[in-house]
Amino acid sequence: MTQPQKACSKGSSAQEKEVFDEVTYEADRLAKDEEAMQAMKEKSEEEFSKLRTPWKWTIRKRIWDLMEAKDIAQYPRPVHHRIPNFVGADEAAARLTELPEFQQAACIKVNPDTPQRPVRHAVLEQGKTLLTPQPRLRTGFFSTLSMDTLPGVEINGCTNSKGVAKFGTQVTLHDKYTVDLVVVGSTAVCPNTGARVGKGEGFAELEWGILSQMGNLSAQNCLVVTTCHDIQVVEPDSEDGGIPADSLTKHDVPVDIIVTPTRIIRVPNRAPKPSGIMWDLLSPQKLAQIKVLRQLKRDIEERDGTQLPSGPEEVLPPIASRNNRSKNNGQKKQTNGKGRRRRPRNSNNKSGRTSNNNSQRETAS
Repeated sequence: MTQPQKACSKGSSAQEKEVFDEVTYEADRLAKDEEAMQAMKEKSEEEFSKLRTPWKWTIRKRIWDLMEAKDIAQYPRPVHHRIPNFVGADEAAARLTELPEFQQAACIKVNPDTPQRPVRHAVLEQGKTLLTPQPRLRTGFFSTLSMDTLPGVEINGCTNSKGVAKFGTQVTLHDKYTVDLVVVGSTAVCPNTGARVGKGEGFAELEWGILSQMGNLSAQNCLVVTTCHDIQVVEPDSEDGGIPADSLTKHDVPVDIIVTPTRIIRVPNRAPKPSGIMWDLLSPQKLAQIKVLRQLKRDIEERDGTQLPSGPEEVLPPIASRNNRSKNNGQKKQTNGKGRRRRPRNSNNKSGRTSNNNSQRETAS
């Protein structure tokens, strides 16, 4: 196990932090989600053909449609344009904790999406340090959490985006730490090469690129794990079409291990992993979205006295609609009497562990 160069957390204790303005944070998050919903409405299926990799959207749509049709999808729904939440996410997370690589890791990066909330819970529950990005990197960079520094705080309150903002410690672009294991969400994944299709925004690849660029993880040695439903494991010889490994771009990050509710798959012929930021693939549109990338680009250009390349223009993909009712419930939104929507009860959790089905949407994933 790679020992962190220093604890993967930094800054003052939770008690010394400024008071977290929960009302303002939630209002800002909902406003941004409303913007995402409006953007989604303005997109049409025909625009997918303008994207860089339209074949990925064919696979995404097939998996999203299938998960909804078979009622494998879980809250928030519909799962289209998200890292889809799925029945058995808790079981997949529990199976992941059995991996020796998980047990040996001290600092684990986990994506902020809903289906990986049980993974974030497990990381904190087992006394490890959680590194998680701000949703879409739109409000900052990464935050760290460790229950050792949060006495009296319940783990469940630290595993969604609001909890991370409230209790987490933000790290800067130039902080030094070592990530031992990376957990990502997937829409579809190939069990032969580890080729992965996410939700189409490329943030998992950008986060990997930044961390490897800054020396916070080893692109060659750091394992990547995904948790997903078995139906999201797309065999290379699938009749509906597999994930063509030779069509992946050079910035795509394959996974080493796939964990489903029923099995653990160690990828036999993993595709090569990238290292650093592929500036020649980073479009002006994507760069404009992410402040930390603009900062990193300026820092490198000032240090080296050269101008980094810029990628081609692109049409950014649509993002998720904020419609969280399951397709069969046919019920109106319920409130708690104060105008706030009640969180859905978890009907499937029999283990006493925190279920991801109780979470609000961590991102418009």
